[in-house]
Amino acid sequence: MSDIPTLLLVEDTASLQVVYRSVLEAAGYQVEIAPDAARGLVAFRKLNPAAVLLDIMLPDRDGLSLMSEMLEERPETRVVVITSNGSINKAVEAMRAGAQDFLVKPFDEARFLATVRNALRADPDAGAPPAQGGPTMARPSPTGFRGLLGSSPAIRQVEDRIRSVARSMASVFITGESGTGKELCAQAIHDLSPRARGPFIVLNCGAIPSDTLESEVFGHIRGAFPGAVNDKAGAAVVADGGTLFLDQVCEMDLALQPKLLRFLQTSSVTPVGAARPRRVDVRIICATNRDPLDAVRRGTFREDLYYRLHVVPIRMPALRDRGDDVIEIAEAALARYTVEEGRRFTGLSDEVRALFRTLPWPGNARQVLNVIRNVAVLHDGDLVTSDMLPEDLMVAEIADPVPLPPPAPDAPTDVPDQLGHLLAGRTLAQIERLAVEAAIERHGGSLPRAARELGVAPSTLYRKREGWLSGE
Repeated sequence: MSDIPTLLLVEDTASLQVVYRSVLEAAGYQVEIAPDAARGLVAFRKLNPAAVLLDIMLPDRDGLSLMSEMLEERPETRVVVITSNGSINKAVEAMRAGAQDFLVKPFDEARFLATVRNALRADPDAGAPPAQGGPTMARPSPTGFRGLLGSSPAIRQVEDRIRSVARSMASVFITGESGTGKELCAQAIHDLSPRARGPFIVLNCGAIPSDTLESEVFGHIRGAFPGAVNDKAGAAVVADGGTLFLDQVCEMDLALQPKLLRFLQTSSVTPVGAARPRRVDVRIICATNRDPLDAVRRGTFREDLYYRLHVVPIRMPALRDRGDDVIEIAEAALARYTVEEGRRFTGLSDEVRALFRTLPWPGNARQVLNVIRNVAVLHDGDLVTSDMLPEDLMVAEIADPVPLPPPAPDAPTDVPDQLGHLLAGRTLAQIERLAVEAAIERHGGSLPRAARELGVAPSTLYRKREGWLSGE
């Protein structure tokens, strides 16, 4: 049998069948075409294709229902849905139902092939069905646009920028707080570029000791220094024909920066200890969670290198600026971890949804993933409730509490006497409840804001109120 992947294309328009087949076969794939849902399902059961390319609008049946039947029979199937501009909401619905990715007509050949390659690279075990008695969600939620989940205008602008710069050779400089998805952004640019078949090499400049960084970037030859017992190809050589992603680039040792600048100017690499340079074809994408201009002002990052790298800037938005994206990210993570941990979760409770919308999330999407992983490991149930959330969720929020409002000008000055009269004869639990309820009232019923004032996690207040209401 041939190792060439077989793709099933379910498309009713004859002219598009011809175009799609020619592009895919030229790229080395075997293609089976079905013109409607009925014949598509027959071919699916017969072929067990590596991926299904499915037009949502079919003459005999809704494409989403066909996809659902395919995924029910084989949950590990990678499905790419194809839709038109007027049906993007259908594509979003398909992603939530388990599609790997979607394409919006019209799309170019590079985007088409990059999407197919990305679908085929997906972990085939990621969508495995749960064991008997396991969770009700049969497969993890989709990965969104190249792993960037969310529907907010802020993340859509990033996606548009990614699409516009992908085909260019220009250097891209990604900035954003830790956990905002800078590496996902870089990977997406690579995947949508003409270099998608080439390597994508990640080098964390902040995690490599300064005395070995030059060797890691440019390589070395045997005997170049003590311990160099063999030739080693550096990241710049390994990335030849593809993309080199320099993460935390502002942490790069100042002594190495001129050599990186020369590499950018000449496209030539000279390994440590070598006498002659070697030309390579590499696109550079870099990222930092710091302010690069501040690093330039402080003299830790060369100004000429900054301007050489900072050709196309992309700013990854903080999660607190992305509205309900936090809910999409949390639910996608919950679906995946529910499967991995063998739990029964089907979603977030309303109180958790409300809480997640108000939290500042200083760790951004990475923090959300950690919180949901913690819940899935330690708890089980139908819905994630506030009492399941980790106690330290509000640590960053507590560090900067909201100051109490100043007393009114005509407020009495004998506050200690008034407090003593108010609290006299009450238990400590009763006093605590008075303080909590007063804080909640001051903040218009908002438990997260009251929790911030009191210096506790909102989940603590939710639990206490539930206990008071139940009479515990």
